[in-house]
Amino acid sequence: MSTLLFIGGLGMSEEVFSIILAPKDSDFTTYRVMDILGGKISGDTSGYFSVQLINTGLAEQFIIHMKASMCVGVLCASPYIIYQLFRFVSPALYEEEKTYAVRVVTGGYIMFLLGVLLTYYMIFPLTFRFLGTYQISDDITNLISISSYISTLLVMSLCMGIVFEIPVLSWLFAKMGLISPSFMRHYRKHAIVIILIIAAIITPTSDVVTLLLVALPMIILYECSIFIIRGNESATPCRTANGVS
Repeated sequence: MSTLLFIGGLGMSEEVFSIILAPKDSDFTTYRVMDILGGKISGDTSGYFSVQLINTGLAEQFIIHMKASMCVGVLCASPYIIYQLFRFVSPALYEEEKTYAVRVVTGGYIMFLLGVLLTYYMIFPLTFRFLGTYQISDDITNLISISSYISTLLVMSLCMGIVFEIPVLSWLFAKMGLISPSFMRHYRKHAIVIILIIAAIITPTSDVVTLLLVALPMIILYECSIFIIRGNESATPCRTANGVS
């Protein structure tokens, strides 16, 4: 399945790269929304910017084409791949385990996609616009390599997709009795420090803006995890009282 989609990605390179390269243009959706909001606040609606992408290697565009097609193929085929994996392991699971497995896999997949979408529409465009137009002197022209552009987008999308698994993993660990809402509240400050360290590792650059853009969703997800676990603990006694195991 993923092989067929990989071949399809090769044949639809123009459509695929029109999506991948969209954040480099000033008329991208995120920039238009920012310009509209900025215009209402400051009255200035001129948000045009231009960043030129260049190729610096003989085979670089070919390799990027293969890499992008493979990633698109795997992403599009992932529901089918996950379904086949679940069919393979489900006969060995009890009914209750199957229920939990479906919840974890479905929730994890949805959260991963949300992380990728947040990166594509928010984190990466703001990072690219800030760093791509940053100049210490007018005598210096920014020329961003296509390899740097694609690598940054892929790494940030993958990392944020994994980071968005925090609520799912927290729910799973709470079901296993490893953590509780009080535990997470008690170690909130420690968690924030760890989040900042992880964000610094994920961030491909050393600027504070990108670091905060990555760290803020992680902190929000951590707080959401506390509410999810607390809500699950509140629902468990009710199910037990009604005779539901």
